[in-house]
Amino acid sequence: MEPLHDIRVLAVTVFLAGPFLSMNLARLGAEVIKVEVPERGDPVRGNSPFAGPTGIHPTRQTEEDISTLFLKRTQGVKSVTINLKHPEGRQMFLDLTKQSDVVLENLAPGSMRRMGLGYDDIAAVNPGIVYCSISGYGQTGPYAEQPAHDPQIQGMSGIMDVNGAADGPPTRVGIFVSDLVTPMFAATAILAALRHKDQTGKGQYLDVSMMDTLVTLMFMEPLEAAMAQGLPLRNGNNTRSGPTGLYHTRDADIIITAASEDQWGRLCSALDAQDLYRDPRFSTSHGRGEHVEALRQEIQNRIGHYTRNEAIKRLQQSDVPCAPVRTASEVKADDHFYQRGTLGPMRHGKLAQPVEGVVPGFPVVFSDGPLPTLPGAPTLGMHNREILGTLLGLSDKQLEQLQMQGVV
Repeated sequence: MEPLHDIRVLAVTVFLAGPFLSMNLARLGAEVIKVEVPERGDPVRGNSPFAGPTGIHPTRQTEEDISTLFLKRTQGVKSVTINLKHPEGRQMFLDLTKQSDVVLENLAPGSMRRMGLGYDDIAAVNPGIVYCSISGYGQTGPYAEQPAHDPQIQGMSGIMDVNGAADGPPTRVGIFVSDLVTPMFAATAILAALRHKDQTGKGQYLDVSMMDTLVTLMFMEPLEAAMAQGLPLRNGNNTRSGPTGLYHTRDADIIITAASEDQWGRLCSALDAQDLYRDPRFSTSHGRGEHVEALRQEIQNRIGHYTRNEAIKRLQQSDVPCAPVRTASEVKADDHFYQRGTLGPMRHGKLAQPVEGVVPGFPVVFSDGPLPTLPGAPTLGMHNREILGTLLGLSDKQLEQLQMQGVV
């Protein structure tokens, strides 16, 4: 199933947020053409290790070696090289946009505009274009011109203030969360804009901010109430009130949720802790929040007698939401994810067989059939002849001449 098979995307994207958005549109069947700087390409191409015909190595062994980071982030995407700062390269890009539905970019704000390829420039030749810009702080506002990657966004958004132990420092989320979540909002916005175009014939500009994304996530929690009461915002592996959180068994950690009166009662039943259920300190949600440290210690004292498997079995028998805290290695080895397509083999566009490693799939299963299996990530300019020859009508001789001129 390829729901976006009739959508063509031009992507001037680098590092993670833009490429992740590109790859997800490709997963849904869109033709995504990544426009890269001749001879250099996406800066991520230079990050080790590299995978190629001779395996994975810390340095490039052949011209076909590709960074494993790039392999993970660019599955199913086509690569062309165009020097957008060259007048002829700029015109080539404009000509490609006439035959495209979406333009993506995540360069520094204003970069595309300064090259004469901003939204107004593209809309002048293709009024129906959906043009999406991802940046750290958005295209407007007091922070717009400041350079930013995920660590700066986590700091500026305040999400580090709510992450980590209560008695510890602000803590960065362990993945590039703003780089990964922002593209999901961008993808939703692009699909909505394409639907709007179907209804009205009008394209539009989408200004997507990584900082705005994290702030909207953070304030889904009632933080203002905790701030007004002077409560700590960082709670480590526990919630701000009640017994939900991480506990230590005799041999491993588990995590439990008891977020309602029913779940609280079932937790007490699972642990043979009717004394806790009858304890007036814990008889209400408010009381459990006021005496949360004492409550957690009581639960820990009981859970600590069991092994992980014993505790999980008791809790599940009482329908208490619980799970082991697994290592990344345990997750990678779990066949569940391969059966559902959540994880899959890492592919190289020039190699017939996968290389060592895994890539994420699309974490939604469609009832009408599987999404397409994506080809591996491309070498730099791998699709110049296909795209520039087919869409722009350039011959091999013309492409060779443009390459000599530094245009492609």
